[in-house]
Amino acid sequence: MAGTVTGAPRRLLRLEGLLVLIAASVAYGRLEASWWSFALLFFVPDLTLLGYGAGRGAGAALYNVGHWYGLPAASLAWGVLAPAPEILATGLIWAAHIGLDRALGYGLKYPAGFGVTHLGAIGTGTTELVVGRVVRCGRPGRVR
Repeated sequence: MAGTVTGAPRRLLRLEGLLVLIAASVAYGRLEASWWSFALLFFVPDLTLLGYGAGRGAGAALYNVGHWYGLPAASLAWGVLAPAPEILATGLIWAAHIGLDRALGYGLKYPAGFGVTHLGAIGTGTTELVVGRVVRCGRPGRVR
């Protein structure tokens, strides 16, 4: 098996995503910022899916930039240190979005295709990646 997380570590990563979603949402609520803005901006990171129009490699690269915790973490640091409440709010929304994606099993993408992620294959019930193609391996979390 190469490139995917299975079993208990996979469940922990998904739980971690749920906790990030909850923590970022609670922190956003404490900012007393607009929930309309939260709703409006929540799915903006998914615009990175447009990169798939340029091919699988470009799509995966752009998607991963928009769904990597590093950039929202930088926004959070900037928002706290500046202080810049709008940047802080944006970082919290962005982190919440990534947390939801991870909780649902949408991981960082491989160039092999949109459904091939570090958390396993999306929508196929498989968790194993072999030489750039997904193979059936029983129920998620178990490899035969």
